[in-house]
Amino acid sequence: MAHIGTDISAAKAFLEAGDVVGMPTETVYGLAGNALNPDAVLRIFSVKNRPAFDPLIVHTDSLEKVFRYVTHLPEPARKLAESVWPGPLTLLLPKRDLVPDLTTSGLDTVAVRIPNHPLTLALLRSLDFPLAAPSANPFGYISPTTAQHVADQLGDQIPYVLDGGPCGIGLESTIIGFENEQPTVYRLGGMALEQLTALIGPLTVRDHSTSNPKAPGMLSSHYAPRKPVYLLDPHEQPTGMDEQTGALVFSEPFLGIPIQNQLVLSPSGNVIEAAKNLFAYLRQLDQMTLTRIYAKRLPNEGLGRAVNDRLKRASVTTP
Repeated sequence: MAHIGTDISAAKAFLEAGDVVGMPTETVYGLAGNALNPDAVLRIFSVKNRPAFDPLIVHTDSLEKVFRYVTHLPEPARKLAESVWPGPLTLLLPKRDLVPDLTTSGLDTVAVRIPNHPLTLALLRSLDFPLAAPSANPFGYISPTTAQHVADQLGDQIPYVLDGGPCGIGLESTIIGFENEQPTVYRLGGMALEQLTALIGPLTVRDHSTSNPKAPGMLSSHYAPRKPVYLLDPHEQPTGMDEQTGALVFSEPFLGIPIQNQLVLSPSGNVIEAAKNLFAYLRQLDQMTLTRIYAKRLPNEGLGRAVNDRLKRASVTTP
């Protein structure tokens, strides 16, 4: 079973030996391995049971190091990097040959970011290689936001989880690529579109795909609990409710569903608080004796867009 602790040197030793460890970020916990070592990258795919066509995000601790792995930064990318990093933003950039094709699923671009977490930044500074680190969960399941979530899901397959406390944001990073140097959002995430457009102007937002994604996290079915989730629009009400119906709501519980079966993302109606609680609450509902879970879309603004994106991909068709 994985040991949970705060010993950076222990995590470093496992990583330098080619193993994988759980590591905290401000977004979600990652399953980290040497991004330049194909054997370590294969270990990530194996532990997660992740398809090899879904590329990984490469993490490092400085813009100077990023240039070791990418050929150039378009001007909007440079502006974002200098303004946001460390932070919940991933940039999709042309890769150097140093980065194995396995890490990028054969693409000529690599997803890179500098995470904003003191333990992980210290770990990255201590290494002479970057870390590939998708979310530390079985592929397709709810992303982890605590070290214990990682140990509960992957603890029999990894030696160590670096414990940085609960994640401050709770949603994966926003991913931006550059088509003809024009910024394009490939994944909504922990940085709101409004913040990004204030920095670089209008953005194109790409829908996720079902196969062969151009960036991490673009699959249409993802982040899902094992119980079926039915996503409702703001004006809709659930039907067919019984004692085994659960709900994940924004600020006000549903009528007709047992109150003990409902979790409120933000009683004050704060989308940032809702985003932080999303995965932990989905996980909690999934562990209850429920047959179905209803969820309602948040206001489609700020991080509410990213929460709605995750709920959509966690859901099945409304019955």
